[in-house]
Amino acid sequence: MRVPSLALVLLGVIGVDAAAQAQDAAAGAVVFKTQCSVCHSPVEGKNMVGPSLFGVVGRVAGQVPGFRYSPANKDSDLTWDQATLDRYLTTPQAVVPKTIMPYAGLKDATKRADLIAYLSTLH
Repeated sequence: MRVPSLALVLLGVIGVDAAAQAQDAAAGAVVFKTQCSVCHSPVEGKNMVGPSLFGVVGRVAGQVPGFRYSPANKDSDLTWDQATLDRYLTTPQAVVPKTIMPYAGLKDATKRADLIAYLSTLH
């Protein structure tokens, strides 16, 4: 019987811990409040400067009723799944060139993952 090395055991423990922290919806709610809530609401039908983010995960870009999107966003042909949100939240202008969203991006991968976990609860 082979016993895993201490290094592999530690990597496994660290990996599990990092993954758990990287998907913390409660921490994502804090990120939302500090990074997104100035322009976006988590409430269905409540558009602000930006569209409501209620139900954003799984939604086709540019489809919130009553919100006036830039042509770039409306015509982007994106669906806001977790991978697309991760790329977009990192550098919005790179994913949707000519978007009018003035946000520079959230560079911290853990905060992005937490934010996406929070956004996934808005349904």
